[in-house]
Amino acid sequence: MAKRGAYAKGVVKREEILEAALEIIGQRGYRSASVREIADAVGLSPAGLLHYFGSKEQLFVEILRARDEHDSRQFPDAGFEESLVEIIRHNAQVPGLVELYTRLAAEAGDTEHPARAFFLDRTATVHAAAREAFLAEQRAGRIRADLDPEWIIRAGHALADGLQNAWILDPSIDMAADIERFFTLLRP
Repeated sequence: MAKRGAYAKGVVKREEILEAALEIIGQRGYRSASVREIADAVGLSPAGLLHYFGSKEQLFVEILRARDEHDSRQFPDAGFEESLVEIIRHNAQVPGLVELYTRLAAEAGDTEHPARAFFLDRTATVHAAAREAFLAEQRAGRIRADLDPEWIIRAGHALADGLQNAWILDPSIDMAADIERFFTLLRP
């Protein structure tokens, strides 16, 4: 029974850490926020904080996972296209998380990096949802029937990620508007 209580407390503390990290990194940035600052926000030492994640890299992966879970709850069931545009619009409000995502996405190219499995799983999940939505829209006649869903999904994903990279360099770019233009090109 004691293990159960300790486990439950550990889960709660881990969630507290992720909430603090989302806020701190979202507003201050990946490079400006330190493990010490996140640890201080939740009353832990840096070593104590990393105990919950194993490593700094795994902490960052879990921050991105938590960000995705928040986005899913904040922008539910509006339809794939609408949800994606709203998430991208929201991303402009949390520049540090966009920076963290782009950095870890690049580092995930290393087969040994802790973020690799996260990005592979995330891509499979996002592409499956996009495929389902795309095919439903094609059947309903709202997306051109001559378009190959797999190619459009890859191109759309590359566009979204590329826009985030460009936006980091030039925050005047309206990522959501560019994604909306892309969806317009898919219509009959």
